[in-house]
Formats: sequence, structure tokens, C-alpha cells
Amino acid sequence: MENLSRGVAPRILRGSLVRADPGHKVGQDGRVRSDLPTRLRHDLDRSLFTVARLSGAGAWGASGGAALFRGERIAARRALASRIPATGEERASDTLALLFVLGYPQSRADVDAALPTLGLGGAEALSLIQVDGDTVRPLVDLRPYSFVDSAGEVTWWIASDLGELALQGPLREDHVLGIGGASTTLSGLMIPRAVDRALDLGTGCGIQAMHVARHARHVVATDISSRALDFARFNAELNLVDGIEFRLGDLFEPVAGETFDHIVSNPPFVITPRAEGVPAYEYRDGGMVGDALVATVVEQVGAHLAPGGVAQLLGNWETGGSGKRGAFSVADWVARGGADLDVWVVEREVQDVASYAETWIRDGGTRPGSADFERLYEVWLDDFAARQVSEIGFGYVTLRRPQDPEAATTTTIERLAGSLGSNDTGLGAHLLEGLDAVDALRSLTDDELLLTTLRVAGDVTEERHYWPGNDDPTVISLRQGGGFARTVESGTALSALVGACDGDLGVGAIVGALAQLLEASEADLRAELLPRVRELVRVGILRL
Repeated sequence: MENLSRGVAPRILRGSLVRADPGHKVGQDGRVRSDLPTRLRHDLDRSLFTVARLSGAGAWGASGGAALFRGERIAARRALASRIPATGEERASDTLALLFVLGYPQSRADVDAALPTLGLGGAEALSLIQVDGDTVRPLVDLRPYSFVDSAGEVTWWIASDLGELALQGPLREDHVLGIGGASTTLSGLMIPRAVDRALDLGTGCGIQAMHVARHARHVVATDISSRALDFARFNAELNLVDGIEFRLGDLFEPVAGETFDHIVSNPPFVITPRAEGVPAYEYRDGGMVGDALVATVVEQVGAHLAPGGVAQLLGNWETGGSGKRGAFSVADWVARGGADLDVWVVEREVQDVASYAETWIRDGGTRPGSADFERLYEVWLDDFAARQVSEIGFGYVTLRRPQDPEAATTTTIERLAGSLGSNDTGLGAHLLEGLDAVDALRSLTDDELLLTTLRVAGDVTEERHYWPGNDDPTVISLRQGGGFARTVESGTALSALVGACDGDLGVGAIVGALAQLLEASEADLRAELLPRVRELVRVGILRL
């Protein structure tokens, strides 16, 4: 395995340009192009190498899948080996899963049968495999990926570097990450709005660029790593995703002076000590102290947003020390950049520094209990102590340049831990509704809002809690079933107002009726309820 993790660097064909031979063709620009990705796609299409076959109670079963989630591959391998069919598409799928997902060498005959159109020679030319006699070893991770978005259901195959599970050891520092939790999170958050130009900053294996290409006419995908761009080009070609332009460079340098309607980024946000002997992985470590990488992206992104343009990214932020305000730091970074942007931060998780260090040291392939783990643990904690950092937050950042340059911008910082709501097409549609609501509310005065009729969203329920023997509730909560599954603490008046919002009466009429019913001042009730109504409209509990 040392040969695979250090000595052999996968060489996915740059733009699929190779020397001429019978397997290649010349394009209109006179350059020689490979048809090997087409052959590979043909074989993958004909196999059962899909998420549906492998996941759930599929090929490696629920137990094997759960073990894989924990970073162990033996149970999945045993499940496949116990039931691998003698011939056919199922055998091809299982062979490909054992080779490219689990990282186990396979026989030459089995791999040749699984890739009949591409062949072993084609797979070697694409640097997908290494053939040693009768044994075939994987050089890349290649796995199926399925999702549903607002445009429908899609299946792709995504190539990246072999992970720790396959290598059984630490990763290369220039490791190109494939599909992970952060990448699926960001793609699920992606706002499904048709735009002209989009940017994927730090594209990695290209997955976000491919997602955004489903609603953008032209996508620019950048990365500081040429290896990452090679993988990204290959993945786009393999999956017939057009309209992506790939550029090499750091942060916004490759797009200096350009603006975009949609910017997405899963930046290398992990806060890693800048100390000798600490591995710095390109896919996750930004090369700056603390949360400075995310701060730099947030500070500079406004200059690259067209009017009405939206930026979406993931990030970590520190709490403690001088000016380290956790999620509230994002608003400070925007202000430092000088752009007038709407700011919407959803903090999903907070970790103490010890838990954070353990998570990311393990992520690099260093096992707990080893001497290296102990050494790195000390370095990470020393780094946090030197900057008086007490905890690190993780969350989603949505920034927007208003269409009207004179519009007053809004800032929303919220912490939403726990499970999200049920939404088959992800949270992007929910975020878009929220941004549209901000626009609508921005133009409504309080007097105009009082004349507006609202409807309670269909996924909203109410919970009431009582002390034993009491008729009046002690706690009233409004719960969202979809979106971010928010729970909003309510009260008698607000709950009654929400319940009356059926599209017939204006907000002012409802408040007036409640004032009489509760024997309260109508003016005081308006002052109390209108800010709450605006918030409920913004989060989607009430709809215009």
C-alpha cells in the first residue's frame, strides 16, 4: 500500500488530451482527444454500479454500509464476497465496488470483464488502475453518486484520490477529495435559480461545479491544485456535464475583475496549526492562521458578486481571544470587505478545541493512540491556547448583493442544531424562498404589512405544554416540518395570529381582533407582533 499512497500519483488525463492512436480522435481545433471517458461511461452505464445497488440493504447490506460510515471496510468486503454472482452485471458491479470503493486489488480477468469496452489498457491509460501480472490495483477512488434536485434525479460517477480506507494509512498532502459530508451539504444548500455566470471557488474534484452547471449557463471552476483540476475536468467529461471552464490559481486571482450571479465554495476551512511536522492537506487546510482563510473569502467575495448575485459557502469560525466572535465574525468580515451585502449565517455545530483537534487529526489518517496522534494533539491544543480560542463553530454562509444598490441590507445570525426538515430536493429552495421574503419585506413598511394577507405554511405545527392541572399553557412552540426544521417560541397572541393567517384577513385586522379578545392595547400589540411576523415570514413559517 505504500506504493499507492506515496509512490504512484494518479495522472488523470488533462482535458483528455493524449497521443494519437486508434482509440483517439482529432477535434475541430486540431488537438488529439481521447474517447476513453466515453468508453468508461458506456461500461458504467451497463453495469449495476449504482448507489441504489450498493446502499441500504443492497450489495453490502445495512451492516456493511454502517461499518463503511465508521471508516471500516471489512464487513462490506465480506458481504460482497459471500454473495458475488458468477457472471453478469451484478458481478461487474461488485468487482468495481471492491476495487474502486473499498480499495481491494482484484483479478485481471474480473476487472477486464467489468470494463469490457474500456479494457485494461484503457483503464491504465486513464491512470485508473495499475496492472501487476494477474492482479489489478486501484489508483483512484471511483464511485457512483446519485441525488435529486429541482431539475430531477441524476446519477454520476465521481473520481478522486484513494481515501484512507483504501490506503490503510495517512493521505497525501495534495490529496484530492471526492464526495464527502461537506460536499453533499453544500450541494443540498445550492439555490436552484437559473443564472448566466457562476463560479465554483476551490472546485476540488469538480462536484460543486457540476451541480451549479445544472442551472448556470457558464461556470468557472478554480483551484490552486492542478491535480484537482485534472480530476474535475475528467469528472465533467465522464458525466457529460458541459459549460465549465477550469482555471488554475489561488482564491479569486483567476477571476480578477469578474463578477458572477452565483458563487459557491467549499473552501479549505479546517483550522490547522501552521507548525513544522503538521500535515497540511490541500483539500481542507487553507494555509492561513486560524479562520483567516474563510475570513478572506468572505471579505473578498462581495467584489465578485453582480447585482442580485448570491454567494454560498461552508466555513469554520473561532470564538475567544481578540475579536473572535464565532458566527458573528462573518458579519465583521463582510464589513471589512466594504461591500453592502445581505448576510445570513446558519451555525450548525460548535465544538470545543479538544474535540475539534481529535476530529481533524483522525481525518488525516492518524490513528488515536499512536505517537503521531499524541504529538499532533499537543500541537493543535497549543495553537488554540496561543490565540485564546475556546471553541470552533461550523455552518452555512449565504451572502447576497441586493439588486438595488440603495437597499438597506439585512444580517441574520442563527444557531440551528439538530436534525433538518424533510426536503427531497435539499435546502436550496428553502434558502431561495428566504431571500425572496427578505426582498419582499424590505419594500414593505409596517403600515403596508398590516394590510397584507398571509398564510401559514403547510408544514407548520404547534406544540403546547402545560403544568399539571393548569388550563393555560406554559410553553407554546411553532415547529417547521421542512426547511431548517426551526422551533420558534411563541405566545398566546403570536400563536393566535399565526392560526388566523389563512389568506382572508390582513395582519392589521387580525391584530385588532386579538386586541379586543385579549383586552390589550392594539398599538402595543402591533409593536410586539409586527417584528415577530416579519421574522416568521423570513423563515417560511408565514408566507406572503
